[in-house]
Amino acid sequence: MESTSESTSTVFSSLDLSLQLDKTDYRQQLKEQQARLSLLQRRAFEKGITTIAVFEGVDAAGKGGAIRRVIAALDPHNYQVLPFSAPTDEERAHHYLWRFWRKLPRAGMVSIFDRSWYGRVLVERVEGFASRDEWQRAYVEINDFETQLIEHGIVLAKFWMHIDQDEQLRRFNERAQTPHKQWKLTDEDWRNRQKWKDYEVAAHDMLQYTSTQQSPWNLIEANDKRYARIKVLQRMCECIGRVL
Repeated sequence: MESTSESTSTVFSSLDLSLQLDKTDYRQQLKEQQARLSLLQRRAFEKGITTIAVFEGVDAAGKGGAIRRVIAALDPHNYQVLPFSAPTDEERAHHYLWRFWRKLPRAGMVSIFDRSWYGRVLVERVEGFASRDEWQRAYVEINDFETQLIEHGIVLAKFWMHIDQDEQLRRFNERAQTPHKQWKLTDEDWRNRQKWKDYEVAAHDMLQYTSTQQSPWNLIEANDKRYARIKVLQRMCECIGRVL
C-alpha cells in the first residue's frame, strides 16, 4: 500500500471552503434540522436502532460546536459523548480497537466519538506511535470493524471537518486572545500545525482506504461554522433515515 506523501494534491484540494450561511438562514435551518433529527432519533430508539457518530478533523475545525448542535436535538437520556485522547497504559496493553469496542452503546442509544479509532492512521502514523506495518494494516482492520457494526444494524455516520491553514491560524489567535477559550489552545496544537502537510496526507489516505459504500465519510467544509453545523445535522438525518 503506497502513501500519497509525494503528492501535491489531496481530496481536500477540491473542497469549496468558501461555502457559508448567513445568520437568518442558519437559524431557520438549525431549527428545522434539529427537529428532524429529534424525530428520527425517537423512531430509532423505539426500534432499538443504535447510532454511532464519529467526528474527526484538523485542530480548531469546529467539532465541538457541531457536536453540541447535534446533542441539542437528542433526549439527554439517550446519548453519550465520548472524547478520546492518548490511550492509557491499560489501553496500550490491548489491541488499539479494544478501548472502542468496550464503549459501544446499548440498543437505541447514540454515541458520539470525539476522535476515534482513526487515531491509528492519523496521529499515531504521523507521530510515529505506530509502525508503518501497524498503521497500514489498520485500514483493513478498521473496515472490518465497521462492517461488523453495520451488519449488526448500527447506524454509522463519519464526519471529517476541514478548514484551511489561514482559518486555523485565525481561530488559534482568537482562542489565545479570549480568556474563556484559552484552555482550548495547547502547545500541541501549535506543534501539530507545523506538520499540517503530514496530517493532510495521512487524512487523505484514511479517506481513500476507509470510505466504503457501506460506511462513507462525510466531508464537511468548515471554514464557516454555521454552514458546517447545518451540513452535519443534515447528514446525520440522512444516515439515520436510510436505516429506518
